[in-house]
Amino acid sequence: MLHSMNWPDQNLPARRVGYLALVMGTLIALLLVGVVPSQAQGGAGAPLAENRFTQVYEQVSPSVVSINVIARGQGAGFAGDAPVQIGGGTGFVLDNQGHILTNNHVVEGASEIEVSFFDGTLARARVIGLDPDSDLAVLQVELPSEDLAALQPVTFGDSSALEVGETVLAIGSPFGRRWTLTSGIISATNRNIPGLEDFSIGGVIQTDAAINPGNSGGPLVDLDGNVVGVNSQIISASGASAGIGFAVPSNLAARVAEALINEGYVDYSYLGVSGLDVYLPLIEAFDLPNDTRGLAVLKLYRGHLQAEPGSSPPSLTKTPTTRVAFQRLWISLPPLMGNPLPASVN
Repeated sequence: MLHSMNWPDQNLPARRVGYLALVMGTLIALLLVGVVPSQAQGGAGAPLAENRFTQVYEQVSPSVVSINVIARGQGAGFAGDAPVQIGGGTGFVLDNQGHILTNNHVVEGASEIEVSFFDGTLARARVIGLDPDSDLAVLQVELPSEDLAALQPVTFGDSSALEVGETVLAIGSPFGRRWTLTSGIISATNRNIPGLEDFSIGGVIQTDAAINPGNSGGPLVDLDGNVVGVNSQIISASGASAGIGFAVPSNLAARVAEALINEGYVDYSYLGVSGLDVYLPLIEAFDLPNDTRGLAVLKLYRGHLQAEPGSSPPSLTKTPTTRVAFQRLWISLPPLMGNPLPASVN
């Protein structure tokens, strides 16, 4: 035993160093025992995240499809009537009737649409409905009844409950590389992006998960495998992912999909006005409180709610600058319910 050993006096410093090394080694071992298992059992370490990503990928991938958009050549040239792929994207299964949700811009103008499933199944699809205002479209694949019964529809999550910083995953076919998984976070919520016609898409999710050409129409999912968005647009100088991607929120996507399946179109409320957000020069020009938020209405469209007789906005021309920029101006509070107010509100 250590206490019965005779240590020469000259070895006392070495013995003290030995004891210190023993104590430090024990502490380090205890720390390692405490830290390493916690990552494997549910901490925030990489092994847990990678395992969860794999689980979600295996859960959702069978619901994701790759879409090829086909056009046929005309005339007696080299291609003749041979099919020519003119585009492509991603989609996902909505139900066991074969309905697929994707982006409007993926399939608009297609003469033929080919859909590839994760298990290798190939099918043709037809367009059920297009909604350029939300940039969404519903297709329906042609499959035998037993194959339809085997489809695995996605589950929609609640996009209104998303918080900045949450982890999300994107599955799609970037540059034709099918069923590619990328990861990122919710960078922002409630963004606005342009639709395909005159209206913007609101409540949009911004993410830094890599989204590239070919990802369009694919799902953005949370770590429970629920679809929280439909990947639609990116901001990039190069055309490839720059870490700024946008997804149509799932709450809007689910509503649009239901309307397209049942009616073939989406009916939106429309106020008959156009304008822009209140901004600092406008606040200064009209001596408004600095925390004023609302809409400067620049144009009324005849035949719509806000253009009925008696609803014309007052003319606000306080300075030459504002007279040039805003001949007729009206401030109202979003979401523009009822009659706009002829004065500022907070």
